Amino acid sequence: ANQKGGVGKTTTTINLGAALVETGRKVLLVDFDPQGSLSVGLGINPHTLNQSVYNLLLSREYSFDEVVLSSAIDGMDILPANIDLSAAEVQLVSEVARELTLKRVLDRVRDRYDFILIDCAPSLGLLTVNALTASDKVLIPLECEFFALRGVAMLTDTIAKVQDRLNADLELLGIVATMFDSRTLHSREVLARVLEAFGETVFHTVIRRTVKFPETTVAGEPITTYASASQAADSYRMLAREVLARCHAG
Repeated sequence: ANQKGGVGKTTTTINLGAALVETGRKVLLVDFDPQGSLSVGLGINPHTLNQSVYNLLLSREYSFDEVVLSSAIDGMDILPANIDLSAAEVQLVSEVARELTLKRVLDRVRDRYDFILIDCAPSLGLLTVNALTASDKVLIPLECEFFALRGVAMLTDTIAKVQDRLNADLELLGIVATMFDSRTLHSREVLARVLEAFGETVFHTVIRRTVKFPETTVAGEPITTYASASQAADSYRMLAREVLARCHAG
């Protein structure tokens, strides 16, 4: 989660998921952004979907198995989204236990997957609150940009409110620095400030800027298969190892 757009949430969800699959885990990716970027990034056209995560949230007519799709990566499934999901934010307001809707959907299938990764919309609205309420841990991708730092306080405040009122088990898994460019002083300064402010919370793995990520979106596959030997693919494998270590430690 991160309410700022363009910080690498979708890229991280897809590639962390694919890297976890490489370790033998079974993974479900949940596209929880009405723009459907995660679906697109895995080669699904959101405009041609008959059912999406929206139908599971707001209708009891559909089962999980009717909506879930297999990705091209063996062991990685996806709950797709499209623009219909933007209506869910409004429609959920009048629902009973509106913050628990996604949790209800995912609780039924938790035992089928080792990891469920939710790609949140760039907002702190009801969809993101649903995602935080359904989750055990939250991972914050943080772009190496000064303006990106300002939004983290609002996000951690939202996380604290969710912990207080809706999901006492929610923990901050960590912050991952994204879009890092070691050639610029700006990127290096921001990374130093992130480490200073958040210390041990920050993952050791840093995701660098690369032209490969936009290419993978066009190709509709993760970097781990599109450019398996690239530094970017290795970065996500390292992040997956760190995530596993932190989850097992917790």
